[in-house]
Amino acid sequence: MRTALYTLNIDDYAPEIRALTMPLIKAYAKKIGAEHIEITERRFPGWPVTYEKMQIHRLAQENGAEWHIYIDSDALVHPETPDWTCYLPRDTVAHNGSDFAGVRWRYDPYFLRDGRNIGSCNWLTIASSWCLDLWRPLDISPEQAIDAIHPTVQELKTVITREHLIDDYALSSNIARFGLKFMALMALEKRLGFGDDTGFYWHAYVIDAAEKVKQMKVVLEEKWKL
Repeated sequence: MRTALYTLNIDDYAPEIRALTMPLIKAYAKKIGAEHIEITERRFPGWPVTYEKMQIHRLAQENGAEWHIYIDSDALVHPETPDWTCYLPRDTVAHNGSDFAGVRWRYDPYFLRDGRNIGSCNWLTIASSWCLDLWRPLDISPEQAIDAIHPTVQELKTVITREHLIDDYALSSNIARFGLKFMALMALEKRLGFGDDTGFYWHAYVIDAAEKVKQMKVVLEEKWKL
């Protein structure tokens, strides 16, 4: 089956970070036989830049792959990471984990009807061609979406803003709106017999670029010994 792996790189995002992450992401794409597609152009200029991930809805239809994986450009992927599409049903979407939606979002009728309270953690996302509604652009304005986003108290003490979480909100909304089946990869790992700390990924979203580079080097050199 064909797989597409997407990353986001608008306006040459953090070259010092991508110098550490992209070799691993590209190696992972090669390992699982995926085509790497880098999103570099703006298609939603009125929205925060992270909303450009919603381009996957169109790109996936154009390339016709059976599976679609999105990984943030500031995420480290261990070389031993499995191809999760071998273990996921095609009717189920996945993130590494999820948050409680009611902490971060103001609920609309879709969230209330759905009742699962799934808060998307969209730095790592997997869906098949059956579930492209996951990335469907919202039918509300940027202002309406941002107004429904409420970062946690601790997030607001860091680099995180309402706008930064727009893609998490959009995917959370779509999971609820379309009733998409959901699985956390952390739960899948346990089902497959892995322990609590598999170490397949490293991702920290609340720190600035300089601190990310510092911590990434420690992970790569001391923990992963790469």
